[in-house]
Amino acid sequence: MQRFAVVAASAVLCATARCWAQAATGDPVGQGVVDSNDRPVELAPLAARSLLLDIARAGNTLVAVGEHGHVLLSLDDGSTWVQSAAVPARTTLTAVCFADAQHGWAVGHDEIILNTSDGGKTWTRSHYAPEAQQPLLDVWFADSLRGIAIGAYGTYLTTADGGETWASRKFESQPLVKDKRDAPPDPHAEPPPDYHLNHIAAAGKYLFIAAEAGNLYRSDDGGAHWLALPSPYNGSFFGLLPLGGDSLLAMGLRGNLFRSNDAGASWQKLITGTTAMLTDGAVLNANTVALVGLSGVVLISQDGGATFALKQQEDRKGISALQPGAAGSIVVVGESGAKRVQW
Repeated sequence: MQRFAVVAASAVLCATARCWAQAATGDPVGQGVVDSNDRPVELAPLAARSLLLDIARAGNTLVAVGEHGHVLLSLDDGSTWVQSAAVPARTTLTAVCFADAQHGWAVGHDEIILNTSDGGKTWTRSHYAPEAQQPLLDVWFADSLRGIAIGAYGTYLTTADGGETWASRKFESQPLVKDKRDAPPDPHAEPPPDYHLNHIAAAGKYLFIAAEAGNLYRSDDGGAHWLALPSPYNGSFFGLLPLGGDSLLAMGLRGNLFRSNDAGASWQKLITGTTAMLTDGAVLNANTVALVGLSGVVLISQDGGATFALKQQEDRKGISALQPGAAGSIVVVGESGAKRVQW
């Protein structure tokens, strides 16, 4: 079966930012269908309970994004939410990030990219390519000017002007360590497939990308060049969590979780006690790490990410992303919208 088109529509929360890398997406255009992204988002009284796929912090404000172009703001660590009316999109938004309290970006289906300079209250559209019929899945900014957006089929966009304009380039990588015994490349060989790039994260001087089919990448120069890391398994990765120094976690399908203490050069498998897909994580304090996933999975580590205890949510609703909340809590978004969870 072809990659990108084989996830059943009934699969719960396969509409998450990471899992939607496996499903054909994009609103139809050019077929007599009105482009809904030429109209602003519709206000929905229950938007905070709708499918939300990512969450980021803009100073003291939490900003969550999801289906139908919903952007929600919370000033009280997730207790209450207000929907932003100034969003020029009705397509699904899959990821959001902020460089500071004011400057942020959201990406989603049809390669849409939205910019904000007021902490998420109002947004403008800077990139949109419905003809590509594929989603962007994550976005990262080094500062208020330099950023990278990634997505399906190796989509890789960069900006140096705060997201006003975006340039596309082919994503390519070299092995982290080349084997001198390797034969020279065959000029007639088929090029490697363009894997879906699911998540990008910064860790000190490094950038990392989690991708499908067991692929992990590292950049030592801010994204100019990428190295293919040795992979601990063949399944797709959907999340990366830097832990400090050269340590990080890589999250994947069926509860697969791996830790590296040498910037991805080698990996150790960790026990999770679940077979649910893991989607996101956050460092809560010096010792505490939280991970989330489908089926209401919440994993808590009290030893800096060395071991984890499973705290399954009773509703078993899939969780896509999280942010640290008020003392003793995390704010999660996913299949049932946004809510606070005590850990």
